[in-house]
Amino acid sequence: MGSSLVTHALLLSFSLLFTPITPSPSPYLSPIFLKNYNSMSANLRIFTYIPFNSFSFSSQAESLFYESLLNSPYSTHDPDQAHLFFVPFSPDISARSLSRLIRTLRTDLPYWNRTLGADHFFLSSSGIGYIPDRNVVELKKNAIQVSSFPVPPGKFIPHKDISLPPVSALVSAQVSTLTVSERMLGFVGYGWVKGLSLVKELIEDPEFLMESEPPPTTSCYGDKMAKSDFCLFEYGSGDVSGIGEALRFGCVPVVISDRSIQDLPLMDAVRWQEMAVFVGGGGGIEGVKKVLRCVDGERLGRMKRLGAAAAQHFVWNSPPQPLDAFNTVAYQLWLRRHAVRYADRREWAQN
Repeated sequence: MGSSLVTHALLLSFSLLFTPITPSPSPYLSPIFLKNYNSMSANLRIFTYIPFNSFSFSSQAESLFYESLLNSPYSTHDPDQAHLFFVPFSPDISARSLSRLIRTLRTDLPYWNRTLGADHFFLSSSGIGYIPDRNVVELKKNAIQVSSFPVPPGKFIPHKDISLPPVSALVSAQVSTLTVSERMLGFVGYGWVKGLSLVKELIEDPEFLMESEPPPTTSCYGDKMAKSDFCLFEYGSGDVSGIGEALRFGCVPVVISDRSIQDLPLMDAVRWQEMAVFVGGGGGIEGVKKVLRCVDGERLGRMKRLGAAAAQHFVWNSPPQPLDAFNTVAYQLWLRRHAVRYADRREWAQN
């Protein structure tokens, strides 16, 4: 009897030892995201060409990014120690002035020519248009463009450009005390309605709540999001500023678009397909509901958990905090630091 118990215990221990452990679902694309992030935090260095003290940016996210970058530990005054180079210029700069700026970098300094601008980045909400000028073409094709989300059509190159997480008015809302008693299928927040082509259908559908007036408090707004399974956003024409807050409140973002979306914020860091639903708007609200009905309870719960885990990366802080929006954008820049560097060839600088 005693021998059989010992044998059973040994077999059980052996079974537990070799039973594969299923990893917990992660919101990150890379299994070593945190290791890479910590390496970035300790090592990233960015040199800024002639920073300007006052810019009038078109979005709060751009302003926060610019101010945070200039005051961050990533900033260096030694260009020889820099992984990346920031080229600041006014959003209102003319094509001629922009061309002159890039030509100056090419002719007076060695850093642009080493990569033809591939280890440089710039901040532009509207993007760079197609201008038949060698300097501007190099900037557009090679340098990293950092823009507010969503980026105008045709102004974003997915393999190199970066979009900033939008700033929501609910950044100070707290959700720890919310109780969920009655759930709704979908929620469309105040401000998101503008430009939404499905407004009439949504108004008439009892399964969706549309907030057409500003909420009395941010907690009330968050309560409605937390009581909804899905939050609807229309890409391109509607307001998508609340997408990060939807993740934080456990409301799965439903992004409605009739074209592919290539400029999602933090798309090099988080698994958007596991946290949000993407659906075309051609089928109207019934088409949207058909897609949402296919999301079973297990998948819905997993999407909510992953979204909540990723939500910290969409929050802008002043000053920045670890793993927040600014630092996760810096992580995306860090991933783009491996540009091929050539010897200084001044013959390229002849215009």
